[in-house]
Amino acid sequence: MTTRQRWTLLATIIGSGAVFLDGTIVNVALPRIGRELPATLVGVLEGQTYVVSGYLAVLAALLILAGALSDRYGRRRVYSIGLAGFAITSGLCGIAPSLEVLIVSRLLQGAAGALMVPGGLSIITQTFDDTERGRAFGIWTAATSALALIGPVIGGLLVDTIGWRIAFLVNVPVLATALIITRRHIEESRDLDPHRGFDWLGSVVAVVAVGGLSFGVIRGGEHAWRDPVAWVILAIGVVALAVFPVLMAVRRDPLVPLGLFRSRAFSTINLATFFIYGGLYVMLSYLSILLQGSLGYSALAAGAATLPMGLSLITLSTRVGTIAGRIGARRFMTAGPLSMAAGLLWFARIPATSAPWHAAIDRPASLVPPIDFVIDVVPGILLFGIGIACVVAPLTSTLMGSVPGRFSGLASAINNAIARVGQPLLGAIIFLAISATFYATLGALAPGLDTNSDAVRAIYSPLNPPRGAATPDQVAAAVRASVEAFHLAMIVAASLLAVGSAVSWIGLRGSEPKRARESREAHDSAVDHPAEA
Repeated sequence: MTTRQRWTLLATIIGSGAVFLDGTIVNVALPRIGRELPATLVGVLEGQTYVVSGYLAVLAALLILAGALSDRYGRRRVYSIGLAGFAITSGLCGIAPSLEVLIVSRLLQGAAGALMVPGGLSIITQTFDDTERGRAFGIWTAATSALALIGPVIGGLLVDTIGWRIAFLVNVPVLATALIITRRHIEESRDLDPHRGFDWLGSVVAVVAVGGLSFGVIRGGEHAWRDPVAWVILAIGVVALAVFPVLMAVRRDPLVPLGLFRSRAFSTINLATFFIYGGLYVMLSYLSILLQGSLGYSALAAGAATLPMGLSLITLSTRVGTIAGRIGARRFMTAGPLSMAAGLLWFARIPATSAPWHAAIDRPASLVPPIDFVIDVVPGILLFGIGIACVVAPLTSTLMGSVPGRFSGLASAINNAIARVGQPLLGAIIFLAISATFYATLGALAPGLDTNSDAVRAIYSPLNPPRGAATPDQVAAAVRASVEAFHLAMIVAASLLAVGSAVSWIGLRGSEPKRARESREAHDSAVDHPAEA
């Protein structure tokens, strides 16, 4: 690996890590933000929701546009603008005088983040050749996973000792450093076709489609799908999504050339992403809530429960990426989701009587996990972590190698948009299923509760402890109902992962790298004609 390649990896890891970490660190800071920032135009709880969901919705909405812009006007240029914009908007968030100003700054921060996400991967694609790209994506995955693993912990310490504003202000010097590295060490690359125009109409439709789906699903989930505004926004996104491919078929220079999907590998990876990342989202969304809400884990213990998954990503991703670069992604993309599914099926056996882990820093003896945690949680997390470590780097390298280099930014953006919309969309569908299961089970176990009434539903919700007065028997019934609903979620998510595995096995057949294919054909020839060999 050359010096320029090392600097390139560092700059892209910093930028991508900042975007990934920002959501998790801000979640840690939200309680203090709600207590300390004045709000006049929005309520505190609603404002806190917009601080998170507004950022995510804007980020998702602009991904495809940002990817096309980076291919058209220069990947280093657009990535640099994203780094500078994210640093500036992070500073604005850090000095925001009110909750409303913070919300606006977060929306702008999401827009800047969209410029970095596809640009980072496309820059790696342009910098590394086929023989080194798998290892590069493995290093990128391991490093960003490490940041995701330690970021919330460091963020929590900074918020507790200095204040919530540091969660944003710390981005400024870090991203400024990444910007200097980018300008000095990353070479510019772009689509050099001078006759291809830019499809601004297609861009608007893409923003409406992805943004409508993303924000509609996020808002609907936050309001238990009882908010008509969420349904209207979602319907607008669905209509725009239906119009988009028709528009792309008739435009002279379409934003997304439909010919990209003639690549079997590209289509397969995106379809597999939809199912695999849907299963990932469900596990990450519901496991922590169940552990803390229904089983009584402390926040520290629930966070520690996911450590084996992060460690698997850190230790295995580079090795997996290197091997996948030689033999292809098909084996990993098939076995990885199956391992993840096995982990979720293990979680589907967690009993309602599983003993909680009350870990606390000020009580060292409590840091020793109970045997129930070791039996009920650890094996599932290990299986899931090994599986996702087998998926991320091969998925990324196959995606970026499945289209012409001039569309690398767009390819990355499309895949990210599918993941970011598919995750909450599938999660919302599963949430409706587990809600129905929860209230049906609760009604059967506690016949005195009218589970259709708003008053009862204000007290009891899936995976969470009761919010108001409840008898011990009703609390026990709610815990059991939550665990059964969680089991359903894990089984459905495991099914999604199994579908993703099947899609990869079927769709990636024959898509291994040229060097691996030649080696396999030589081996087959030697087996068929041993005398000649």
